[in-house]
Amino acid sequence: MTTIIFAHNAFAGHETPEGHPERVDRYSAVVAALGSGDLAALERREPPRAARSALERAHPSAYIDRVEAATPAQGLAALDPDTFLSPGSLDAALRGAGGAIAAVDAVAAGDATNAFVAARPPGHHAETARAMGFCLFNNAAIAARHARAAHGFSRIAVVDFDVHHGNGTEAIFWDDEQGFFASSHEFPQYPGTGRDTDRGAHGNIVNAPLPTGAEGGVFRRAWGETLLPALADFEPEFVVVSAGFDGHRADPLGGLLLVEDDFAWITREIMAVAADKAGGRVVSVLEGGYDLKALGSSAAAHVSALAGIRQAAPGLS
Repeated sequence: MTTIIFAHNAFAGHETPEGHPERVDRYSAVVAALGSGDLAALERREPPRAARSALERAHPSAYIDRVEAATPAQGLAALDPDTFLSPGSLDAALRGAGGAIAAVDAVAAGDATNAFVAARPPGHHAETARAMGFCLFNNAAIAARHARAAHGFSRIAVVDFDVHHGNGTEAIFWDDEQGFFASSHEFPQYPGTGRDTDRGAHGNIVNAPLPTGAEGGVFRRAWGETLLPALADFEPEFVVVSAGFDGHRADPLGGLLLVEDDFAWITREIMAVAADKAGGRVVSVLEGGYDLKALGSSAAAHVSALAGIRQAAPGLS
């Protein structure tokens, strides 16, 4: 089992207003957590900027132009009440997508069994032509489409355990017969999408909305009884994970009561399906997580599971 971590200082260059939950310190917390213990020995690579042609597999050129044009030379620019651009945001977003693409390339080439991209800003709320929910480019969808276009994998799955529904990824995959999207998320919660009756144009979307206050047992049953069997039935050739850790019980933006061991568990379960159906090929990209301590320890639990590193005990923040 080999795991590569993609990280870059540009991810700390995306600035938001004071008090905004999607802040620079999130990246520092993840990097620090992944730099200790056995995780420190994992290979690191720097993500390149994504080419426009790769972005255009999920976003129209006119939308990319709007993001570029809105990026300020100084100060901050608001795309919506939650989503901001600073002078370093475009570079960060391009490297987030580029890291997801490079991770797919590394796994497809056999350089690693799986990879984790410590990107910010997150991506799963970005629709084809709309930035929202802190997100600019949909890194998971871009990675999935790249796996198909560049490496010939046909059946691509994206699975998402962020506390918020990945509405952007669902919208991008809605009419993709060879694409699959599965999500667990708190409901009702921002952005208000992700009902279990939303199935996609080809029955290729599976949502498991969770009630506010749900603990790990509810989360594990949703995956074990609904989402993971659907993923296995889809028989993916490549699996992309939207790894959000804002379902942690300490997170200020979520109402679920998960702990680090829940994130390690779902990681291992996704890997087991990927091992059976997709040659083990998994690429994970960071999404949410806004309590710094919980974010760091949860990301460490997730990457430890990817790498097959046994933690002495799950950290419970």
